[in-house]
Amino acid sequence: MKRILLLATGGTIASKSGERGLVPTLHSEELLRYLDRYREDFVFDAEDILDLDSSNIQPEEWVLIARRVHSALEHYDGVLITHGTDTLAYTAAALSFMLGKVRQSVVITGSQLPIENPLTDATTNLFTAMEVIRMGIRGVTVAFDRKIIRGTRAVKVSTMGFDAFKSVNAEYIGEIYADGTRLYSPFETNTTEAPKLLDELCTDVFLLKLIPGTRPELLDRILDMGYRGLVIEAFGAGGIHYLNRDLLTRLNRLVDAGIPVVICSQCLYEKCDFTIYEVGHKILAQGIIPGRDMTTEAAVTKLMWALGQTEDMKEIRRIFDTDYVGEVSLE
Repeated sequence: MKRILLLATGGTIASKSGERGLVPTLHSEELLRYLDRYREDFVFDAEDILDLDSSNIQPEEWVLIARRVHSALEHYDGVLITHGTDTLAYTAAALSFMLGKVRQSVVITGSQLPIENPLTDATTNLFTAMEVIRMGIRGVTVAFDRKIIRGTRAVKVSTMGFDAFKSVNAEYIGEIYADGTRLYSPFETNTTEAPKLLDELCTDVFLLKLIPGTRPELLDRILDMGYRGLVIEAFGAGGIHYLNRDLLTRLNRLVDAGIPVVICSQCLYEKCDFTIYEVGHKILAQGIIPGRDMTTEAAVTKLMWALGQTEDMKEIRRIFDTDYVGEVSLE
């Protein structure tokens, strides 16, 4: 029988109503009761490693989770992580980079309503996660609303709907229908190498979403505050204003100071492409790193991860020119 480790981190799925709203209170063993139907085919262990609203799950918690998952991989066929939905996509992307191409299933899920609510989506999401492990889908994935999403492609798109996560710029790995599970593009992680944990992260990464009129002086403050990396959500295919308020000159100062700058699109779907417009060619001339079709969550966590491995700008650029766990399309 397959062995599964359930790691609970808090979140809505484990919450109950308190005096000031929902508070994570249920423990992993209580969550495990909802998987009793699987005990004929699976052996379960459960641990509480965090008890947090996911708004409070930050890079330090990602490292903690990654280390526990890594230590469990040689003993378990799958690791199921329950997590709050608000930062779940960031955690999934960060774990993807830190754990690499793991040979087991590491699946993250949560819910929009607490598991004890009679209208909850939690049980369906748990069952979807179990299907990921049952089918032996390798790597880090997100299971939600009967959909299976690559960890670096999941984005939360709804605050209230049960279809809270979409797979952005990549097919779903699979979906569950009345006639069974349909697999579309399972990410191949065939490897003979032992799992390797690369869990050094640099937390000094800033995300800036541009609006028309963003003042260039803001970029000086980023440098003054000691940030070591910057991700920018630019307009459309990668537009940045440089008339009246010249952002490009300030960005050049950051690059010259050894600060890697990655630019993605504010648009949820499709890629940024700096070859289309004149402004894009100006951006490329500044030595800025294209984010291509990466999600914001993947770009931010990849830059944190890259800076945790090296400070060499050429190596960071090489890392962003490499697809490690299905996070980017390079063609």
